[in-house]
Amino acid sequence: MNDAFKAGICVSDLVATASEGETLGSVIIPSGKIGFATICSVVINGVLLKSGIPTEYRFGGVLEVRNSKPRRFVAIIDYAGTSLDPSEQFIRAKMTSVSETAKTGNGKILGVLRTVPAPARAIVEEKVALLKEAGINGVFALGNISEPICQIPVGVNQVGVVQLGGLNPVAAAVEAGIEIENVAESGLIDFQQLFSFWQL
Repeated sequence: MNDAFKAGICVSDLVATASEGETLGSVIIPSGKIGFATICSVVINGVLLKSGIPTEYRFGGVLEVRNSKPRRFVAIIDYAGTSLDPSEQFIRAKMTSVSETAKTGNGKILGVLRTVPAPARAIVEEKVALLKEAGINGVFALGNISEPICQIPVGVNQVGVVQLGGLNPVAAAVEAGIEIENVAESGLIDFQQLFSFWQL
């Protein structure tokens, strides 16, 4: 996971761990396993909602990256059409190349597309800056009003927001052949329990 965290293609380098029998969010860690939690991109939406900015969840997808910049979504799963977490499905299908992206700036990572109302764009930029100060860097690209982002059309008076997938470091571990059982969006953890990945 080192390369993914170092390259900044993770929502945050803040993580949490737990031993067997302990809990992480709402998950009890089974015998013989270690729990490892990353920050989900939905945290950003929570901050925006608390600021009075409604966000529309469009989809989770596999995002092609070129020269360390988001280029286009090559696969998507619409949130309205599934009860499963899209990121988990893409990891299971081995559709990512997070490690390669981290090392070369080119590859496929997990991403999410949301839209926000155009008048809120300035507030979104302000909140994104505050989140960065708290160690949360999940916004990969912020679009212009009514303009497509990563080759995806956005509605009139809407702004597209491309966010990094919270499971990108986990995808890198799976690519390396490590057996992992993902439980996406599995509860809340007190911010004080989080620590830098680099302290592991």
